[in-house]
Amino acid sequence: MGNQSALTTKDVLFAHGRTRRAIKDRLTQASVTLGGTMVFVALLLIFFYLLYVIKPIFDGANVTPVISINETDKAPALMVGSDEQNQVLYRVSTEGRADFYSTKTGERLSEQQVMLPEGASIVSSTTSVASKQLFALGLSNGQIIVVGVSFNVSYPNNKKTITPKLTYPAGNSPLTLDSKRGDIKHLAFDFSEDKMSFVYQDNQGAWHLIREEGEENMMTEEIEWQSTQTTLPDAPINVQQQLMLPDQKQLLLRANNKLFVYNIQDLEDVSLMQVLELERAKADVSGVSLLAGASSLLVSYDNGLIQQYFQVNGAKGRQYQEIRDFNIKGQSDVIASEFYRKGFATVDEAGRLTLLYTTSQRTLFSKNYHNDNVDLSHPTAIGFSPRANALVIEANNQLHLFSVDNAHPEVSWSAMWDKVWYEGYPEPKYLWQSTSGSDDFEAKLSLTPLAFGTLKAALYAMLFATPLALAGAIYTAYFMSPKVRAVVKPTIEIMEALPTVILGFLAGLWLAPLIEDHLPGILTLFILMPLSILSTAFAWYKLPVKWKQRLPDTYQELLLLPVICFVTWFSFAISPALELIFFGGDTRLYITNVLGITFDQRNALVVGIAMGFAVIPTIFSIAEDAVFSVPRHLSNGSLALGATTWQTLTRVVLLTASPGIFSAVMMGLGRAVGETMIVLMATGNTAIMEWSVFQGMRTLAANIAVEMPESAIGSSHYRVLFLAAFVLFIFTFVFNTIAEVVRQRLRERYSSL
Repeated sequence: MGNQSALTTKDVLFAHGRTRRAIKDRLTQASVTLGGTMVFVALLLIFFYLLYVIKPIFDGANVTPVISINETDKAPALMVGSDEQNQVLYRVSTEGRADFYSTKTGERLSEQQVMLPEGASIVSSTTSVASKQLFALGLSNGQIIVVGVSFNVSYPNNKKTITPKLTYPAGNSPLTLDSKRGDIKHLAFDFSEDKMSFVYQDNQGAWHLIREEGEENMMTEEIEWQSTQTTLPDAPINVQQQLMLPDQKQLLLRANNKLFVYNIQDLEDVSLMQVLELERAKADVSGVSLLAGASSLLVSYDNGLIQQYFQVNGAKGRQYQEIRDFNIKGQSDVIASEFYRKGFATVDEAGRLTLLYTTSQRTLFSKNYHNDNVDLSHPTAIGFSPRANALVIEANNQLHLFSVDNAHPEVSWSAMWDKVWYEGYPEPKYLWQSTSGSDDFEAKLSLTPLAFGTLKAALYAMLFATPLALAGAIYTAYFMSPKVRAVVKPTIEIMEALPTVILGFLAGLWLAPLIEDHLPGILTLFILMPLSILSTAFAWYKLPVKWKQRLPDTYQELLLLPVICFVTWFSFAISPALELIFFGGDTRLYITNVLGITFDQRNALVVGIAMGFAVIPTIFSIAEDAVFSVPRHLSNGSLALGATTWQTLTRVVLLTASPGIFSAVMMGLGRAVGETMIVLMATGNTAIMEWSVFQGMRTLAANIAVEMPESAIGSSHYRVLFLAAFVLFIFTFVFNTIAEVVRQRLRERYSSL
């Protein structure tokens, strides 16, 4: 009975132990499953959050009618627009009358008329670029009046009030252009604080250029104007349109389907620069307008074609050249450009409103407004608000206000991944330049040079790191004695804990100047080091056995240390002599002037070496573990069958360890692709596409680190940086996926060894 009771107690304790182990196993399994699931969920959240931030940049524009106002002035409209807050609309007629309307109620706030000298009438009228909101009236007595539209903001009784008014920036008194008091016809002008220029045609058909340049009087602090005038040579007959660029350096005269471009920078040397043939098959020019910044021309045709021109350097100097074209369905007689961006809007005769953007070559919005609520057929004037978030259109004796939601017009797949022809450049290029000091800057948001720089930096780092890391891992795991391995392996692995900012700091401030000053020595070192190691190994192999036995097998590897140190010292010692003999005493000058290769101090060579040291511990550790983990019975069996140590290594050990070795290389590549601080500090961060080892690059990660703090939240720049992060995410995901697939196949193939 006692034995039976004891057995029963043991059974109970055993069963209780099994239950506890089962509970622990289940808890462990649940914890591991939960942890893995949370990692997967975190990756999905990152993925979808990036998509959430990126998506708006590919959305089109949204244009919504706000209010329509009946217009009573029967004189043709000269310009229309609104204030910055879109609370007041204005319409200026060719007769000098300005009407201001409330966008909330539609009522007329005020009506202002430009006062003319007694007995004078308006003969011509014209506008400056949209951003200046200026217009000028040419009079029958040889005078002109320059007028601006402005809005004063005040806060009486803590209530915001916008007061529209007409201003006279050139003075309240008209300016006399023609002393003979003739008509001022075909007027074109532009105005700045210290200079204003006017072009007009007199009654005899001659074209005159007049420039007023102002200097501030030191005593009275008033602007004193000095006038210069000349006559335009070789002017065309029957001019339909005249435009002056805001910098007052060029004059454009359109006669039928030809555009005459004059250089008027110096009135003493006015010359015809170019005659641009605008004629197209079965299409006539209907108008020419300026894009924001006035570097580009928009030429519209009566068949709905709109072409962009800007100046390109060529054999004859800077000449206007056709760059790109847009096709809309109907003839567009009215075109309005945004104040600062490269977008424009047009309305055709049938009432179709179209928004387009030149750089991205996108049609952002297109809709036909020809119904009872809003009828835009037969438009006569169109204008953007200063912030480009509203559009004012006059059609059928009505002013129509549209709200415009068009936050990211400059972004498209083609603009980010294809070559784009930007203003002022001789050819289409891949460019990244997200900011500038100019308001009318053309953003260049190509991700191609950043992706290229990422791959270039990773390639040079892997070229440096992979041979060293794999060779070191194989030797350490297979040939090195356990005592030395116990020191070497942890030493290399601890290098991974070294902050990359330290490596970047050393690379930028110490390594880059060192390589520049001793470039022949560095190149010599790359050649002599492997040769010296192989020579030392061969010499050791040829030594008599008695000599070899004097040094224990444990420390044979240490023989290479003095060889490595001597070769390194020798390479740097002969560097000045090599530089003098082969490169004329200045390697950098020789590379730049003789070879024609750009040399940057912080270049791909510096990045490859510095980032290589950051990647080596990752590759070494994983590869060494893979080789060391190969079962001993495989190598012992190979040796027992008569294979040499080298044959055993190459045909048994490396094949068995190949999945781990490949994973090590891919892990190192993923580390190199995502590296930030080293490429940020050791390169010039220039977004160029050159494979040259002597030039720098800009990577996706470094670009995000540099520009994210200064980007405005929600802007195109901000969202494109998130897109760059998404591309980097995809890069690493693809590399890791490929690594896992190949690793599994290698494991299946060599698992039978």
